[in-house]
Amino acid sequence: MAKCAPEPSSPVTKVWKPELYKIQLEAPTPKAVMRKHDIEDGPEQYGYEYHGEMDHRQSEEILSDTQDGTYLVRKSPGAEDFFTLSVRFNRRTKHYKIFHRSNYGHYLKEDFKRFETIHDLVADGLVNFYMQIHAAPILKEMMAQTKNSYHQSPYMTLNRRKLRALSNDLRKTIHTNNLANQLAPNPAPAATPDEADVLPIVYEKHHAFKIHSFKGLNWCEFCANFLWGFTAQGVKCEDCGFIAHNKCSELVPPKCVPDLKRLRGVFGTDLTTLVAAHHCSVPFVIKRCVEEVEARGMLQEGIYRVSGFADEVEALKLALDKDGDKTDMSEAAYSNINVIAGTLKLYLRLLPVPLITFQAYPAFMAATKFRNSRDQIQSVRDAMKHLPPAHFNCLRVMIEHLNRVASHQNINKMTEYNLATVFAPTLIATPHHLTDLSQEIFMLSFLITNCHRIFAS
Repeated sequence: MAKCAPEPSSPVTKVWKPELYKIQLEAPTPKAVMRKHDIEDGPEQYGYEYHGEMDHRQSEEILSDTQDGTYLVRKSPGAEDFFTLSVRFNRRTKHYKIFHRSNYGHYLKEDFKRFETIHDLVADGLVNFYMQIHAAPILKEMMAQTKNSYHQSPYMTLNRRKLRALSNDLRKTIHTNNLANQLAPNPAPAATPDEADVLPIVYEKHHAFKIHSFKGLNWCEFCANFLWGFTAQGVKCEDCGFIAHNKCSELVPPKCVPDLKRLRGVFGTDLTTLVAAHHCSVPFVIKRCVEEVEARGMLQEGIYRVSGFADEVEALKLALDKDGDKTDMSEAAYSNINVIAGTLKLYLRLLPVPLITFQAYPAFMAATKFRNSRDQIQSVRDAMKHLPPAHFNCLRVMIEHLNRVASHQNINKMTEYNLATVFAPTLIATPHHLTDLSQEIFMLSFLITNCHRIFAS
């Protein structure tokens, strides 16, 4: 995915790239004022740039005749959980509270950038100070020639077709039966004509933004502004590669289009991410495992309760991550059907968000408290509305599959309750402190027993 601003032919590009980069390189270089004496019990994270307890007037006396970029670290009188950075810039001394954690680094605020050294923190700050003053005319011209619009961003230009195709796929899934239509999430507010042509109504996938240090010139794909600084200049989506300022990322709509090349495998990958990347409604892992179990495991006593050999389950997991839907899962490759069943359970267990999500969990649990089955059925159907489309589709496949398994309970000894006992810890996002899953097992058993009424048209 190209990480750039407008095309090279655009006149504004001729201004952005050389001039902004040149201005960044002209920023003052940080230089610490080193103390000339030792300090007992000084903080380990600072060296001789730390000058002990000192108020702002004392630091001003030391820095007043120094060049821009000169700095020192001190402890303000009365400060308990922070130190103070005093830095000289534009003939003024600026003072900032600074913090440090051993596994986190140096930072000004929790949601700001973090740095390995104070020198890097000051260098980045000086670039920002300098750019704000000397790049203002260029930034003003840049903003006048570009539109601060996510829908017209390079990301949307590149992924317009993918989003439209994904939207159509999901709409087809929802419209295959009337119930899916009823259980679809509440419709989004009416979109503008331009948005309706680009953005899917039912698709919602949040970006997985992480703070990132970029090499070379990069641009925010939300506002199209330059990402300046030497480290941790912005954030990058781990699933699609979208680049943004940290603050801009808070405004980016949840329309991530995952790139298959960025996915490390299928196990442990968010369900919505996986179905979006593969353009499907149910992951191939679930489909293939269910097909194999129903083909040769329905009469297997203790199916899903009896574990397959751990090394074979791990081997199949690695094969599915590597070869995907082309993986050989036939009886010739895995004669023990419990290995297939164990792999399916492992896949569901490793989902970052279980099929019955944390948000939907209370509604599902409340559904079982009604006294008559008719109210329970309706309440469960209402609870389904809290599930994302990918979770609803996969839950339906799994519940209907377990119902078919239970229909052979006279032979395989797996009743609805037995299956619910096995799958409750895997399918339901239960609170961590909860140890008694009797209510969850009852709820899941109810879903398995009544799946035809719950998912009936």
